[in-house]
Amino acid sequence: MRLTHDVFLEQQQKLLMTPELRQAIAILQMSTLELTEYIQRELEENPFLEEREEQGEADKQAQENENVKMEEWLEVFHDRDIGLTPRDRDEEKSFDNFLTRRPSLYEHLEFQLHIASKKEDNLVIGNYLIGSIDNNGYLCIDLNEVAAKLNVSKDKVEEALELIQSFHPHGVGARDLAECLLLQLRHYGKESDMARDIINNHLGDLARGKLNKIAQVLAVPVEEVQDICDLIRTLDPKPGLQYSNSNEIKYILPDAFVEKVEGEYIVIVNDFNFPRLIINQVYESILRQPNSFTQDARKYLEDKMGSAIWLIRSIEQRRMTLYKVARCIVDIQTEFLDHGVEYMKPLNLKQVADIVEVHESTVSRATTNKYIQTPQGLFELKYFFSTGVESYHGSQKISSKSIKHMLEEIVAAEDSTKPLSDDAIAKILNKKGIRISRRTVAKYRQELGILSTMARKRY
Repeated sequence: MRLTHDVFLEQQQKLLMTPELRQAIAILQMSTLELTEYIQRELEENPFLEEREEQGEADKQAQENENVKMEEWLEVFHDRDIGLTPRDRDEEKSFDNFLTRRPSLYEHLEFQLHIASKKEDNLVIGNYLIGSIDNNGYLCIDLNEVAAKLNVSKDKVEEALELIQSFHPHGVGARDLAECLLLQLRHYGKESDMARDIINNHLGDLARGKLNKIAQVLAVPVEEVQDICDLIRTLDPKPGLQYSNSNEIKYILPDAFVEKVEGEYIVIVNDFNFPRLIINQVYESILRQPNSFTQDARKYLEDKMGSAIWLIRSIEQRRMTLYKVARCIVDIQTEFLDHGVEYMKPLNLKQVADIVEVHESTVSRATTNKYIQTPQGLFELKYFFSTGVESYHGSQKISSKSIKHMLEEIVAAEDSTKPLSDDAIAKILNKKGIRISRRTVAKYRQELGILSTMARKRY
């Protein structure tokens, strides 16, 4: 056999991850708010991009200015004190009307400290302890360490801590969960020997619903244990969260809307807040004059021109992809939109990808962090994808979300003195034509946060 070296020409197709492709993928994954911010940044950085004004924009702007002036005039008119009594005037100009934010946990505790004590040493120790309380309201430092750091006695530190533990929110300044719950019971005047014993020694059994075991150890009727446990469950295990992150308001802006018009569902992609991008004609005409600038300047302008064109195409491609995916989901889940979660159908990414004729990863990106407003409420697009369970009626599957909804209804309607077991729930679902096992019922129950049979039992 003879080996030779030959040169031949061959065509191959390769997918290269170019910067433009990365940009298109990133834009597809963006939510409406994220894309709006991204477009605004591009408008600031790319001279070839500009916002297209709609026809009659000048007239609209003039009308808006007139409306603003009218609203300002009416505001001045209504703010006058004519016809107000002195009492009404004080209520109108109360400090509460100008309060812009809720105080943080640290500010709230510090304010109470300065009211409760005027001693300089108490203020110093108290401020140090308050600064060592986490967002959940728990003290995260050892008292011996505080005493050594401030060069004071431990009794002084304990006195300051006791003062802080009397503040609102009740239970703040506790060193562990048991102390936090006991502080709240003491404040509400419901502390008892049995409650103290359960909190100190049987919190684990309480969390697992082992009330009979607690009753046997304490040698008391199980009904009394259940009453105490019901009381403990009303307490706040993280009191500090009442004042944490109070200024973080999160908004959800739907990326698509579904409306029923004349018996047919219409899908509308939410691009109303996007500026309509076009190429700046001035810079485009400059680029057509090759002798007006240097080669480096021309390369810069060409890059910006290409980036602008690709951005406009990527936004349009995102809009079309999102519309096709949302349209496909709406067509499949029409019964859900008509009647509710009981009629949800099982669905996966591959089914939608095959119908829309794109890759599964494209469907995944198009539905990530996207929300759709429907007649049934606001849902994340991922909500419509769920596994299915076999039915006794032919080969049709039933969505796991529908089964979970049925499970919740069954548990809500059960006799609390004789709660249903997982096996009994499975038999009820089997009678409804759903082929489901006890183990699957237990799995769905745990995902819904529903307690076990013994933990749900009322004595």
